[in-house]
Amino acid sequence: MGRNLLFLTGTRADFGKLEPLAVAARDAGHDITFFVTGMHMLERYGATRLEVEKVAGVKRQEFINQRIGDPQDVILSKTILGLSDWVHEYRPDLTIIHGDRIEALAGALVCATNYIRCAHVEGGEVSGTIDEVYRHCNTKLCTYHFVSSQDARERVITLGEDPSTVYTIGSPELDIHRQSTGVTLQQVRSRYEIPFDDFGIAVFHPVTSERDTIGAQARNLFDCLKESGRNFVVILPNNDPGSEEIFREIDALPDNRFRCLPSMRFSYFSTLMREASVMVGNSSAGVREAPFLGVPSLNIGSRQHLRSRSTTITDSTAFDVDTIKTFLDGRWGQRFDADISFGAGNAAERFVDVLNSDTFWNVNQQKYFYQG
Repeated sequence: MGRNLLFLTGTRADFGKLEPLAVAARDAGHDITFFVTGMHMLERYGATRLEVEKVAGVKRQEFINQRIGDPQDVILSKTILGLSDWVHEYRPDLTIIHGDRIEALAGALVCATNYIRCAHVEGGEVSGTIDEVYRHCNTKLCTYHFVSSQDARERVITLGEDPSTVYTIGSPELDIHRQSTGVTLQQVRSRYEIPFDDFGIAVFHPVTSERDTIGAQARNLFDCLKESGRNFVVILPNNDPGSEEIFREIDALPDNRFRCLPSMRFSYFSTLMREASVMVGNSSAGVREAPFLGVPSLNIGSRQHLRSRSTTITDSTAFDVDTIKTFLDGRWGQRFDADISFGAGNAAERFVDVLNSDTFWNVNQQKYFYQG
């Protein structure tokens, strides 16, 4: 029997992870709704709600939860109010949230206080920023856990979650990267007006606990990229506090060697990553997707602290000019074997297998601290 499943998405990043799960669940006969909010609804960040609209056979509910510049606690409260109204009217059988964003925390809180089953995708990760606090809060609020690795599973259990509710499926976005995107590099370059044959990708997000230095970090990093003489496609940062400082540095980049984009369709971004000479910044794509695709990545700062052990990753601070230069000179254009630490690209299949098991729906919603 199909169930009513609600997927909460607030950013281009979490949508790339939730879409494969939602599509597989739809194809398995479940009724799918996306609650679309956050950065998706902001024109400045590419109005990525349009990407959700392209998913066939699902319902959507859009909700504007912020104005540019709203602090995190205000965004949290607005999201709680909007989502609470929706779930009282359309009460889903299961809500699926992802990761560590403020919208996901709102979803977990609404579900916990209304006794709605909630599944957390990619809990048990480590990063070292405020995101890690949100992520572990989501773990304690949610009924089920779909984790990306054995290490993540062990961390979730350490937090007192029953092992029978923790499912290791891998990182869902790797499902898309494993398959042919159906998009050529020429099509990507044409659509996004990318003039370079040889290029790296740079994505640098704010770190909320480092607000005082994030502008200087961005300045030093982009100065190094400029001085390298290389070409880069720059994806604009998310909307966390500190993004304005990063925008200022990006706005000053020379447009003959830097193509700056607010967002990209996921299939196009996948093709771009496969063809990139390197990936630079502090996006999770640099420590998870790039290693899976065999692309060398330079991980800057604390945002992805201890997230991956892949040998394709070079860690540096934004102020370590020598390490950045050595990476760009020595790793540019290299290729590595696929790193499958976070799955082999079959997360959606595993997700649906779990949904289709009777034991999944028989879990008691009254949680207890598991002590073994």
